[in-house]
Amino acid sequence: MHASAISERVVVGLIAGILVGLTGIGGGMVLLPLLISILGVPPIVAVGSDAVINCVTKIGAGSVHWLRGNVNLRLTLNLAYGSIPGAFLGVLLLSGIHAHYGAAVNHILQVVISVLLIVISIAYMRKRRPPVLQMNPEGIRNTKVSLGIPLIGFVAGILVGVTSIGSGSIILLSLFVFYGYPPATIVGTDIVHAVLLAGLTGFLQFGFGNVDLALVGYVLMGSIPGGLLGAHLTKYLPSERFKKVLCSILVVVGIRMLWVSVVHVK
Repeated sequence: MHASAISERVVVGLIAGILVGLTGIGGGMVLLPLLISILGVPPIVAVGSDAVINCVTKIGAGSVHWLRGNVNLRLTLNLAYGSIPGAFLGVLLLSGIHAHYGAAVNHILQVVISVLLIVISIAYMRKRRPPVLQMNPEGIRNTKVSLGIPLIGFVAGILVGVTSIGSGSIILLSLFVFYGYPPATIVGTDIVHAVLLAGLTGFLQFGFGNVDLALVGYVLMGSIPGGLLGAHLTKYLPSERFKKVLCSILVVVGIRMLWVSVVHVK
């Protein structure tokens, strides 16, 4: 591989890491369109490689949140009860689509990823805090989470298995909107759960040959220091404003990817 190609992958990882560290938006949301649109990675390989990258990059942050007591183990397990079978189902679904449609799976994935970029980005921009009453921890313990939270995990697991998007974005948004856990607990739990979900998904994707280990390695060379730099920049830059700007850009990117996919069909 030429040095220019290697440097492009490292730079893409660096950009994605900075944006994720600065805004907190899920890595798949930011990295996937860069891999597909900038580097020209086939969507099915981008999905599998992104899952492995997400797992590795979140191990450090998950460890920090665990040590700080920001992880609710019961909530993590309830999410995993749904997300683990969901991930298996999602990867098997993707494998079935690949086996049936062959290379056309890349076009299908590009359409699905485009729609998710648009919908999730708009949801991020429009999200509202739950009512104050829900923020009462005692009230949370009495809510019926036995079905709702595993269901959130199951939906996220399927999405991660098919697209690698959802381990952070879908779960974070759902817990923020529908449940009253403290923000630090939501973030810490979501990251630790994402390590489990992305790790399993990455392992399954690797088994189906959808992971480019060289791509993973080069992107991590940029994304890990980029994430640390982005997190450091939150002390000096308005992260919420950058989050809205980034979401707006992702909506435009999603629309462009969707348009290209439609034109390609014609």
